[in-house]
Amino acid sequence: MTGTTSGRDGRSAAVLGPGGVGGLVGALLSRSGVAVTFLAGERTAAALTEHGVHVRSRQVGEVHVPARAVTRLDRPVDVVLVAVKQTALADALDRVPPEALGDGVVVPFLNGLDHLDVLRARYGAGRVLPATISVESARVAPGEIEHTSAFVDVGLAPGAVQPERVEAVRGLLDRAGIETRVHADETALMWAKLSFLAPFALLTTTYRAPIGDVRTAHGAELEALVREVAAVAAASGAPSDPERTLARYGRFAPEAKSSMLRDAEAGLPLEVDAIGGAIVRAADRAGVDAPLTRALVAGLGG
Repeated sequence: MTGTTSGRDGRSAAVLGPGGVGGLVGALLSRSGVAVTFLAGERTAAALTEHGVHVRSRQVGEVHVPARAVTRLDRPVDVVLVAVKQTALADALDRVPPEALGDGVVVPFLNGLDHLDVLRARYGAGRVLPATISVESARVAPGEIEHTSAFVDVGLAPGAVQPERVEAVRGLLDRAGIETRVHADETALMWAKLSFLAPFALLTTTYRAPIGDVRTAHGAELEALVREVAAVAAASGAPSDPERTLARYGRFAPEAKSSMLRDAEAGLPLEVDAIGGAIVRAADRAGVDAPLTRALVAGLGG
């Protein structure tokens, strides 16, 4: 990968959306020697330029890096990490014109499935590298990130991206301390996260309650929804293991909340369509029924 502006070891990246996920990943990349450009609105860009990005992390301690922040990509980079919410994606992409990207690869850390088609239509399938990220991290102020999980894990699937470019992105993230694995099957990778995330997000948000309360008061509904989503995943060509998903929920701290619930509590737009709507559309395509998911999506206004 070759960007025109590079860090001390010749690598460059842009982060679209320096929130909980983007701010954390961007800071870790910068600490590892990558030349990082943060892309954000004028106020956030100004705050980051003045104060840098400060991460307080359960995993890596405190990280404070200076930040180059602009409102629109102004130079080619090796990789653009897309870390905005699905609800903000359409407007955010104006910050990354295809002609400004150069030869870079676009790596989206978004929930759901449908964003891949949007990005491929804009940048070309050969430049969009499907990805998922598992992390608990939140922006508490511009450039101030609280990383509360003891992990930040990324999965990549080649899609139509050339293998050497996939490996370059994997190495970039690995060297920053972000555990990164390459998976052969894009469908399996994307559904593995969605099958776990959707029941958690939809039910905690519907009942405005953490997972412990959902397990206790709505356990039968949780199990039924997990099995319904697993059936849609299987019909869509992805492996599904509802027992494993239920076991993971059982290991969660009772007070754990989904990011969708936190957005609801903060009065922010919800990713109901990106998460629940994606399952409903997949069920329709596969010709299977998903009444619980459909009802929850409708109830949340999706």
